[in-house]
Amino acid sequence: MTELIASLLAITLRAGTSLIYATIGEIYTERSGILNLGVEGMMLMSAVTSFATVYYTANLFLAILVAMLVGGTLAGIHAFLSVSMRANQVVSGLSITLFGSGMASFLGQRLGPQSNSGYLVGLVGSKFEPIAIPLFSNLPVIGAVFKQDILTYFVYLLLPLAWFYLYRTRNGLNLRAVGENPQTADAMGINVAKVRYIYTILGGMLVGIGGAHLSLSYAPGWTENITGGRGWIVIALVIFSMWNPARAVWGAILFGGINAVQFRLQASGTTIPASYLNMLPYLATISVLVVLTWWETLSKRVGAPSALAKSYMREEK
Repeated sequence: MTELIASLLAITLRAGTSLIYATIGEIYTERSGILNLGVEGMMLMSAVTSFATVYYTANLFLAILVAMLVGGTLAGIHAFLSVSMRANQVVSGLSITLFGSGMASFLGQRLGPQSNSGYLVGLVGSKFEPIAIPLFSNLPVIGAVFKQDILTYFVYLLLPLAWFYLYRTRNGLNLRAVGENPQTADAMGINVAKVRYIYTILGGMLVGIGGAHLSLSYAPGWTENITGGRGWIVIALVIFSMWNPARAVWGAILFGGINAVQFRLQASGTTIPASYLNMLPYLATISVLVVLTWWETLSKRVGAPSALAKSYMREEK
């Protein structure tokens, strides 16, 4: 029994890692007042380019840098359209998703030989292997927490740091001020456009790492639509977390945990159709999101930034 629980915990952490990176990145972006619906396309582009980097260079850390560059570049384009050009943020984000999805598919078909099931076979040494931490990894059940890849270990540090930076530092206060009331922030001497550019690009870089984790650790190799809609789940998890990094982990664990259970059920030979099992993580996430949002609305505690998706020009003060 303990081995089963440990196995589910391990899968849950692996499945949730990419979501946590992307969710924290999106939280920081939206906290600045920029709505980015291009997460799905950014994750796909980061996944395919990071795997392509490993495929041709066998350098995992270079692949992570490439993923961050790709994610940051696409986010920078979104920032330019949203902040400088004052374009509709929903349209800009959806355009990036459409572009990223199509381009990722195009690039993925040219990476090399494919298997009969349609995905590129990963190479030896082309993924982040689990690293067992001595002593801790031998503990019953929770030892699975200490048998993860390096990207998951970084998540353990990222979560508290992201919360501390947002709520306990002056820069975090400035970020929240820009997202809540850019006019007041501007009057205080904060460069609203600069803040929005910085955190939109930073958020895109974190989304890029999330995409890279999918193709370099969670499911090594390139598969068409490898994200499986996770970019949209990230948008939901931001609302689920009420724009608080400390709460993002629970949404990721929910999605990852149900994902682990449905994989285990498929492996056990259940008679439930696989298509229905694949729906479970998404149905559960949406159901919890609806209930939580309804409850938070009743208690008037919805934490959405007041200026989210609203353009701002200094002359409008």
